[in-house]
Amino acid sequence: MLTKIKFEKFTAFENLEISFSPGINIFVGENGTGKTHILKAAYASCDIAKSELGFAGKINNVFYPSGKQIGRLVKRASTSNSGFVELTRDVGEKSIRLRLSLSNHTLKPEKASISGSPKAWSAHPLNAAYIPVKDMMANAPGFLSMYKEKEIHFEEIYADIILKAFSPISKRLADPQRKKLLERLQKAMEGKVERKGEEFFLRNKYGRLEFTLLAEGFRKLGLLWQLIQNGTLLNGSALFWDEPETNLNPKLMRAVIGILLELQRMGVQVFLTTHDYIILKEFDLQAKSEDAIMYHSLYRGEESEEIEVASTSIFADITPNAIDDTFGSLVDREIEKSMGRLGK
Repeated sequence: MLTKIKFEKFTAFENLEISFSPGINIFVGENGTGKTHILKAAYASCDIAKSELGFAGKINNVFYPSGKQIGRLVKRASTSNSGFVELTRDVGEKSIRLRLSLSNHTLKPEKASISGSPKAWSAHPLNAAYIPVKDMMANAPGFLSMYKEKEIHFEEIYADIILKAFSPISKRLADPQRKKLLERLQKAMEGKVERKGEEFFLRNKYGRLEFTLLAEGFRKLGLLWQLIQNGTLLNGSALFWDEPETNLNPKLMRAVIGILLELQRMGVQVFLTTHDYIILKEFDLQAKSEDAIMYHSLYRGEESEEIEVASTSIFADITPNAIDDTFGSLVDREIEKSMGRLGK
């Protein structure tokens, strides 16, 4: 389980530290406040043993700076600058740390400095899945071979999620909790996912429909179905989901949030970003007292203009809350418009 992340002069952050909930972590804030960067950095730390150059290599591939020069991830300055990103996690009863330090002159990942407990970290890999904003299920055929040959340029999160979706289904994982979640997803997308080679289909009462012809919202539900079905999301794993509301009909949000809460109850640590009021409200309405939810509001300080964070476990205490403020503004404008009509 990841417990903390700390940045100093890294990407958009001057100095930022966030303690994570063991359950669900929801990041809100205006564009440009670094929500996706937090998810990417945390995700990059999860299974560094699979990366050729460890944490530094994974960070470089996940962020994909220009020319793959890792030093470009240091916060921009007119003079020489250095920074770091540091993750802390619990392994059993121990707390271990992993830090990547670099300067804006560091060109290659192997030149970056790794400190903390990298060996202990690698010895206890954390299984994780990152669902990006862009759908990849319809683009799966041929993507991995082209990516491997460097014929296309994408952050590694896109290749990773396709590999996770391709993981074979394990029959021994057919426990009652997973079955319930799969049934809820099947009901929401009105079918179940099938795979033939590198192509995905949704099978429903009308037959098999290829994902290229499927609404993108259903593709996202299909991906979640696949990750639960093949055992990627199990107790002790982590799910990172960047803006789950993208191309998803608000009517389906209730089912999606219910599933995320159930995954958390099964021991999956969840990290997501959102700009959507419905997502926030669904968590508020569906959460039980025993659910571990933390809202992290990112904003720029009035004087410093640097990114800061305010974290709370109470929905009503999220502040600043640009999503709620915008929604409230719409209601106010609607009232003003209605009152104007009455005055005529």
